[in-house]
Amino acid sequence: MAPKKTPKGKSGLFGVRQKPSGNFGVEFSEAGRRWWIDTYPSAHEAARAYDVAVWRAERPRSHLNFPEIESQAEAEMLVPQGINMKEIPTKKKTTKKPSVVVCAGETDEEAMARFSWEHPEYVQAELEYYWKREAEQKKGPKKEDEAGPSTVIPIESSSEEDWADFSEEEEEGCDDPEKEVLWAQFCSSDDEE
Repeated sequence: MAPKKTPKGKSGLFGVRQKPSGNFGVEFSEAGRRWWIDTYPSAHEAARAYDVAVWRAERPRSHLNFPEIESQAEAEMLVPQGINMKEIPTKKKTTKKPSVVVCAGETDEEAMARFSWEHPEYVQAELEYYWKREAEQKKGPKKEDEAGPSTVIPIESSSEEDWADFSEEEEEGCDDPEKEVLWAQFCSSDDEE
C-alpha cells in the first residue's frame, strides 16, 4: 500500500486540529466549500467524525483517517454524538480593478486609449453610469424647486390715502350685475361702521 499523504496540522490526522482549549476541532472542505463539523475531547474522536464526513461526501478511501472501516454505517456508529456540519462562509475573492499605468514616453491620452482597449467592460460601466445620471437630470427639478413656494406678503399701510386710488376705480362700476350688488353691500357695510 502506498504511503498516506502527510496531513496538515500537528495532530497527524486529516481535518483535525487542536484548539487552544485543548479540545480538537474538525473541519472538512468539499468543492471549494468549507464545513465546520464539531469539537471533540480527543483527537481520535475528531478523526472518526472527519471520516464520517468523508464517507458522506463519497470521497476515496485514501482520504480516511481510519481506512480499515468498511462502511459508512460502521463509521457513523463509532461517533456516538454524531456530526453537526455547518458551512463556513468563505470570503469572496475581490478582483482588483486595473489602474491606468502611463509608460515612459506615452501621453495621458495614449495611456487612456490603451486602457479602454484592454478593459472595455470598465469603459461600458462608466458610460452607463453617466447615461443614467444624465437621464435623472433630464427629468427636471421637482415642482417645488421650479416655482418656489408661494408666499403671501402682507400690506402694512392702513392710511386712507394709499387706498384712495383703488377705491375710486372700483366705484366707477362693473360689467357684472351680481358683482355690483355685492360691491354695494360691501360699501354699505363700511359706511355703517
